[in-house]
Amino acid sequence: MTSTHDVLAGQKQWLGHPVGLFVCFFTEMWERFAFYGLKALLFLYLTQHHLFSDKNGYLLLGTYAGLAYALPVVGGLLADKYLGMRKAVTFGGALMAVGMLGMAYKGTQASAENGADLVALQVMYASLALVAVGVGFLKPNISTIVGRLYIDSDPRRDSAFTLFYMGINLGAIFSSLFVGWIGIAYGWEYGFGSAGIGLLLGLVVFLKGSKHFHGQAEPANPALLTEKVGGVRRETLIYLLALVGVAAVQQILQISIDFGALGTLLGMAPGAEITATEVVAVALTLVLMVWWFKFIFIQCNALERANMIMLMVLTAISAVFWGLYEQTYGSWLAYSDRVMESPTFDLGLFSFAFNSSQLTFVASFFIVLLAFPFAWLWPWLDRKGWNPSAPNKFGVALLCAGLAHFILQYAALNPLESGLAGFWWFILAYFVLVIGEMALSPIGLSAVTALSVARVVSLMMGVWFLASAFGEMIAGRFGALASMPAGTAVPDALNIYASVFATLGWVGLGSALLMFVLSPVLTGLIRRAQQTQG
Repeated sequence: MTSTHDVLAGQKQWLGHPVGLFVCFFTEMWERFAFYGLKALLFLYLTQHHLFSDKNGYLLLGTYAGLAYALPVVGGLLADKYLGMRKAVTFGGALMAVGMLGMAYKGTQASAENGADLVALQVMYASLALVAVGVGFLKPNISTIVGRLYIDSDPRRDSAFTLFYMGINLGAIFSSLFVGWIGIAYGWEYGFGSAGIGLLLGLVVFLKGSKHFHGQAEPANPALLTEKVGGVRRETLIYLLALVGVAAVQQILQISIDFGALGTLLGMAPGAEITATEVVAVALTLVLMVWWFKFIFIQCNALERANMIMLMVLTAISAVFWGLYEQTYGSWLAYSDRVMESPTFDLGLFSFAFNSSQLTFVASFFIVLLAFPFAWLWPWLDRKGWNPSAPNKFGVALLCAGLAHFILQYAALNPLESGLAGFWWFILAYFVLVIGEMALSPIGLSAVTALSVARVVSLMMGVWFLASAFGEMIAGRFGALASMPAGTAVPDALNIYASVFATLGWVGLGSALLMFVLSPVLTGLIRRAQQTQG
């Protein structure tokens, strides 16, 4: 019988990596083209077409994206136990495609006289729900497939995830530049529709290339899928329940909870509300924490327990980083739209200027630019014995996130002669932020596959994205700090942004210090466990 090790060792290679990596690369590239294209337009679409207030726009952006990153916990669990990664990715991609195309229905423009188009709003909520549930099935499992193409000790693993991450960001570059341009220049429906077409292309790539996974993405026990549950095949039941979940998410996106006197007792501001998404995420986290403690203390040996503890610390602190990073689609986007000078670039034959939606491409551009240097950097540092531990890399990431916000604070406090903030300070802030992202996101994906106990790796990938969900919700709350009435004068808006960015800068620096302190504690815990088992 051929072992998994032999199967993986015999994979067809391209550029030093299994061909299956590049199938995942291009699948995720098109999936992210769609996801980030929608995201680049969403805040502007909400506030300009449906006339949401800044606060409600930031909160819906955060809660929708939060659900999209929370649901991978469920998608990862279902793939581990029943569906396998290939079926989960295919189903998730199909849901996302329908949702993206549904966003192309915009209805009529909202106005003070006539209000909002209620039918169009419900179509939008349903479409966002389809995308969120689809991400839940697709996102954790495409990443898990990448990890399964390598044996645990393969030194190419971190480089593979860095290259995979480059695919994610190639999709984000194309989507911001193309979808952002189409949506603003020709109409929201054309922008969202083009995102849906990109998603369909990603599905084709995945289905055509799945043979290169060599069975690593198939169900662990295929017989479970054909068993009848209440007279229905289990696989069919999973898909039907997912559609019920779409209907539930459509409603959850619209619900906020005012805790009244209890909220005041808990220190909430008068009138403050918690979204239903936040309640769901907290409840899911509490359930997972009970499972996690039971799992590590009853079913894990000393080394597995130490690895899982480090992974959970990394996962938890990543939420803070994403809360800062995702300002790029919220307060940073509004800042660039309202108070920043965007220069015109003259290339001789033609000239152009970026709109604020298109400028979301900058982060992904820098990620692609830095992907190969960082993919080379970690193995080189490892050979020299200088490779930082994962906690220290996370500390660097949080430090960069804090510094990026201080750069924007400086730009807001020192406007140009035009009275607007400078464009190149904005680009510098993005560059510093992306250095942080390169030290955290691909390393985190790699850590999930390397530190997780093998039998729960997809679930732990889902937990990693649950932390991203909290990051998105934190981002919505952080962004709401920069809310302002329509027509706020530019000098007043700059002062608001400067104050908010300073606060976020200190959040980043404080979190970085915490990780630098925890790093020797976590690495020491693993080292002692290794010595005990050795």
